[in-house]
Amino acid sequence: MSENKKFVQEITDMEQDFAQWYTDVVKKADLVDYSSVRGSMIIRPYGYAIWENIQRVLDEEIKETGHENVYMPLFIPESLLQKEKDHIEGFAPEVAWVTHGGSEELHERLCVRPTSEVLFCEHYAQIIRSHRDLPKLYNQWSNVVRWEKTTRPFLRSLEFLWQEGHTCHATDEEAHDETRKMLDVYAALCEDILAIPVIKGRKTEKEKFAGAKFTYTIESLMHDGKALQTGTSHHLGTGFAEAFNIQYADKNGELQYVHQTSWGITTRLIGALIMVHGDNRGLVLPPKIAPTQVIIVPIAQHKEGVLEKAEELKDLLKPFARIKVDASDKMPGWKFNEHEMKGVPLRLEVGPKDIEKGQVVLARRDTGEKIVMPMDQLKDIIPALLSEIQQNLFMQAKKHRLAKTNVASSLDEMKEQLNTNPGLIKAMWCGELACEDKIKEDTGATSRCIPFDQESVASTCVCCGKESNQLVYWARAY
Repeated sequence: MSENKKFVQEITDMEQDFAQWYTDVVKKADLVDYSSVRGSMIIRPYGYAIWENIQRVLDEEIKETGHENVYMPLFIPESLLQKEKDHIEGFAPEVAWVTHGGSEELHERLCVRPTSEVLFCEHYAQIIRSHRDLPKLYNQWSNVVRWEKTTRPFLRSLEFLWQEGHTCHATDEEAHDETRKMLDVYAALCEDILAIPVIKGRKTEKEKFAGAKFTYTIESLMHDGKALQTGTSHHLGTGFAEAFNIQYADKNGELQYVHQTSWGITTRLIGALIMVHGDNRGLVLPPKIAPTQVIIVPIAQHKEGVLEKAEELKDLLKPFARIKVDASDKMPGWKFNEHEMKGVPLRLEVGPKDIEKGQVVLARRDTGEKIVMPMDQLKDIIPALLSEIQQNLFMQAKKHRLAKTNVASSLDEMKEQLNTNPGLIKAMWCGELACEDKIKEDTGATSRCIPFDQESVASTCVCCGKESNQLVYWARAY
């Protein structure tokens, strides 16, 4: 039993080695296992259950906003991928190619989809003819492959799961509205469901999606002070439509090119959950996304009536929470450690003495606080506590981001801040690529976004000193 106890406790302190802490958590909380292919991950049931909860919430919202789910092929002919020049150049280093079918060499290489713009475009060119066919609002849930050099589970892997929306509109304005609307959907998912605060803004020309007119993004800050892009929404303009000849007859019978968007979130959101809320005991999951919201741990379960009472409480609370009973033969201390490591928001302990007194003990994962509670109040208390935990995790993450957000007016100041209190840097930028490159070269920080909520923290560019009125968030990032 001591070996089991050691197993659930053995997590590297995040202050000692954050990267190792992250690896320990994803492995020991049973989120993933490694496959025999470098950089590929097996998402285990507990990790997949988190993804299913994210998928369920977002899929409902995608359909509420008028989109339909479709499925596109896994393979893309090389000639099709090359139709949009900027797009292929942006993805070329990450593309995986199929060259043989069985023992026969293919006459044309097939790309394993890194993203599906060209597949949707090929299809849209076949089905859009008139303004009556617009808008086309499609989404797909799928996997994609990007041949990354450096990999880490959830954050960057060769294959990952995501959803990708692809839409066509009659006007630039409609496409613009769609791009912003879906970014707002992503922001609400992160803040309201995952309890992760985000900054909404626009990517610089250098950081935008290959082939896009512009890219909107939501950016989050992890516990170690590094930023993570948690969702993007792209206005594609008419570039793809022109390359693929996607035209429609307007009300006057004149041919026009459609205006397109694409947008997506990935399983990297699970990595964000881990790194925003986790602690040295493991995962800390917001109740709205946790596969199990309440775990019942029977104390002295071999004694008469204890397991029966645990099951009775589970049935009582089932309408109010995702709830399970841990009736395994492990010691209660082992169970406490295991469910804390897996981030279960609430633990409910019940033993013979509790049954006598008509009470239970509740333990919060976010604060560690223990509360003795009468059984007849649980129906009201459990939903209220889960809501409180959800809100507390969001506020703690927001407080952390605020403590790790600095203002810089020079490169030297930016470097010092990134080294002493790594986090987000608010600084003015002149808009020149040369300055953006120099900032990255000198500090290791990249532009995260030009926030929609602009403010003036200085009057000159942080790099070159030229007059500037554009605020940018900078950070070292995953």
